[in-house]
Amino acid sequence: MSGSRWFALAGAVLVLGIAYAALSPVDWQVRTGLHWLIEHFLIFFTATTLFCIAYPKPMTVAAVMLPFAIIIETAQGLTLDRTADPATALMAAAGVASAALLADRVLVIRKRAGKTAKSGV
Repeated sequence: MSGSRWFALAGAVLVLGIAYAALSPVDWQVRTGLHWLIEHFLIFFTATTLFCIAYPKPMTVAAVMLPFAIIIETAQGLTLDRTADPATALMAAAGVASAALLADRVLVIRKRAGKTAKSGV
């Protein structure tokens, strides 16, 4: 298996973990001790980063991950012991957008560096 497939697999496992954690009973949750808004930002930032490494088209990754972040938060409103929280959905979306924009910037810088090295400047 190539390196990018491992990153894609890790991202998929993380996304499944997000879905499980979001829809499982509150008593089963594992907490880091951070505020839940920061947890949502970091977990979606990490998942998006893994997918951006596996599939270097960050805006396409963001186009898939942003709706997932909103849908999974909305789905929490369907459970008996949770409510959908718009602020949490926005933090998850901010994590996705931040990771995608950062990955896009890194790709642009790498492309420019490659052109500069080839031209001998």
